[in-house]
Amino acid sequence: MKKQLGAAQEVVNSWEHSWNQIEEASLLLQMAVEEHDAEAEQEVAANLVEIARELEQTELECMFSGEHDANNAILTIHAGAGGTEAQDWVDMLLRLYLRWAENKSFKTSILDLLPGDEAGVKSVSVFVEGRHAFGYLRSEVGIHRLVRISPFDASGRRHTSFASVMVLPELDDSISVDISDKDLRIDTYRASGAGGQHVNKTDSAIRITHLPTGIVVQCQNERSQHRNKDMAMKMLAAQLYEEEKKKKDEQQQSLLGEKKEIGWGSQIRSYVLQPYRLVKDHRTEHEIGNVDAVLDGAIDPFIKAYLLWDK
Repeated sequence: MKKQLGAAQEVVNSWEHSWNQIEEASLLLQMAVEEHDAEAEQEVAANLVEIARELEQTELECMFSGEHDANNAILTIHAGAGGTEAQDWVDMLLRLYLRWAENKSFKTSILDLLPGDEAGVKSVSVFVEGRHAFGYLRSEVGIHRLVRISPFDASGRRHTSFASVMVLPELDDSISVDISDKDLRIDTYRASGAGGQHVNKTDSAIRITHLPTGIVVQCQNERSQHRNKDMAMKMLAAQLYEEEKKKKDEQQQSLLGEKKEIGWGSQIRSYVLQPYRLVKDHRTEHEIGNVDAVLDGAIDPFIKAYLLWDK
């Protein structure tokens, strides 16, 4: 309850801050008009653009009603079938989400990255730290489809690639997940990818296998083996919690006599670069023609449309 009250107070404070800014802008505009001060009028216009952006952000946060929406998030992207083409698509999505997080002033760290055979990325896990990170990113769970002329095809043919996105909340201290040591196999290995000389000299990366479920998590972000293990255990706890939640959801749906697809789901969004340019979300029907902006991280319109659709 204390956490919910704190979150509600943050929204109220944000609204009050924006309202005070609007009152100040109104007074400044009145003075600028009376004094025919064009420079002051331009300043008011710039302030109003920023106020509108802050109000839109607050409006989005008012839609968060999920149990873990306020939490940090663990984002994982996997390449689908298609080899290099699909792996390049994962790399593009990784860039998209990193740009989006940067625009939100969220902190990100790559927990694990498996490079592609020739280019791109086979799979990657990213820790996204910021207020309502999970609330925003849960809209991205599912299959993302890319249609384009492949840069890896000498014949210039159009290719369709798929990547799956999974998002889990970082569990706080109020959530307890029972994990027995006897159910774990913990392996250490030498980290791969960027990281300088240290990466090549120590077996600091950690891979944890949960034997009863077969879930495997790994982390190679930190120099310390102990810190990598701590993060890997957080990732495992989040996945086990999500698996248990899915089981309960399935039981509830069966009792209601409804069939509802749970899990990775089907294709949720298409990014078409050829023969036309359009990004369309198949759940909400929201679409944007500026594909370049979306691939640069401008996905808030899709997130807002999803939150409204989900309610």
